[in-house]
Amino acid sequence: MEKIKAAYSLIPVLVFLSIWEIVTRLELIPGHFFFPPFTTVLQEFYSLTASGVLPDNFLKSLTRVLIGFIAGSVAGLLMGVLMGYKETINKTFHPIFSLLYPIPALGWLPILMLWFGISEMLPIMIIFICSFFPVIYNTVTGIKTVDKNLIKVAKTLGASERKILSTILLPLALTNIFTGLRLEAGMVWRVIIAAEMVAIPTGIGALLMRAESLIRIDIVIVCLVVLSVMCLSFERFFIYMEHRLTHKWR
Repeated sequence: MEKIKAAYSLIPVLVFLSIWEIVTRLELIPGHFFFPPFTTVLQEFYSLTASGVLPDNFLKSLTRVLIGFIAGSVAGLLMGVLMGYKETINKTFHPIFSLLYPIPALGWLPILMLWFGISEMLPIMIIFICSFFPVIYNTVTGIKTVDKNLIKVAKTLGASERKILSTILLPLALTNIFTGLRLEAGMVWRVIIAAEMVAIPTGIGALLMRAESLIRIDIVIVCLVVLSVMCLSFERFFIYMEHRLTHKWR
């Protein structure tokens, strides 16, 4: 049944690609040079992959995303647990984070460029910031929405704070935590591409900007397709993990 649904979901994509190919081949849209056929894009994708240009730039972007996202998520999770479980910590840090959270991740780019220069730390720190704040807020929200009666019963039965945290609070807050992770899993790719377009000389974003300067629309589309696939893959991964870990009590 799942395979049938997956097959049906591919039909609109195949129809779209077919229309794209037909329209461009028949030159129904003026400016054929600025809107290449899908097969031309596939050929350029193969050429960039075979030459190593696309894999090299993709791996640079992927490495930055993984390091920044994992570090930001872990830091946000730990801080969120402390703020959600300890009201004094929450009252201390909540006003500070409330002031910093509305600032877009790319809004930190100028000051980070002054602090770190054009180095690998720059995109990693931007991804860290992009991941850190949403994970904090979703973790705090998840922990605070846990029924307080469950905690009282556990304490009455002699459970330690560590036991309460590991067996009650974190499992029941997982849905909220995964919501934050899932939302940011796609956003970090949008942010890293924008950062590479502006300030980093390597990566998918930098490749996209070089293609734009050379008026290579086929390469631009290849980069956009890679971005789309990675955003979707990251989001789907966390949807899958959330289902695996929380399906028993959802």
